[in-house]
Amino acid sequence: MDLGLFIIFSLTFIIHLIGTLAYSVRISGTRTRQIAISLSLFNILVLISRTSNSFQAPLLAKRIEQNIAIGAYSGAVADFRWLLLSATLASIVGAFCIPTFQRLFVHYVEAFARYRSVLRIFTRIFSPSASAQFRESIRLPSWRNITYAHRGTHIPWKVVLLNVIAIAIWTVGVFSALYAAYLRPELRVTSSQLSAIINGVATILMFVFIDPYLSMLTDEVVGGKVSDPYFRRSIVWLTGSRIAGTVMAQLLLIPAALCIVTVAGSL
Repeated sequence: MDLGLFIIFSLTFIIHLIGTLAYSVRISGTRTRQIAISLSLFNILVLISRTSNSFQAPLLAKRIEQNIAIGAYSGAVADFRWLLLSATLASIVGAFCIPTFQRLFVHYVEAFARYRSVLRIFTRIFSPSASAQFRESIRLPSWRNITYAHRGTHIPWKVVLLNVIAIAIWTVGVFSALYAAYLRPELRVTSSQLSAIINGVATILMFVFIDPYLSMLTDEVVGGKVSDPYFRRSIVWLTGSRIAGTVMAQLLLIPAALCIVTVAGSL
């Protein structure tokens, strides 16, 4: 892996790591009973994710343009396999970091409620007390939560399956559109624009079926209508389905690219 690919690999890792940690924000919200503040503070990390996304696609597109210019097609698939692997690794690391992050995030939510200033919270990040809070917050996922996830009730299987499909499509969307440039270089601009259609399908699945259900579930936990163990089992299944979705993206890369080339050629 050369430096250019490593930079794109790292940006992909950041994007999917933050996406996985989003589940821990729901847990923090139920613990503090301040869901709106939790989501608002998490948007700071979302900005980092979107910034990484803004650099990821152009850097990858430039790499593809350079490879096409010199006729270097041999390592094309390998590049994308590495990037999809980065998404899977980030999701796994994020899953292990959820217990630590949700405990740490609770402290920041409570601090914001107390100081009412994001800047003041930032100034305290490197203080000795903040370092102590970080050490105290470090936790590994409970093996009991993982092994008992299949016992009892949790979110419907339909939601789990939709999450797998949505994450797989969202993960592979831009990559398949850019890989299509290798298949039909003369249609690479058209192919890259079609990534929005693929991501649109994933967006519909996430924002119409998955996110509303998870938001409702979070509110029901706060309202006492749903038990905390049920909620935690549901988060375990959603996290696992996210990891499965990034793995499934490996299978979709080439078929999705072929579909994009076909559509681009027929326009």
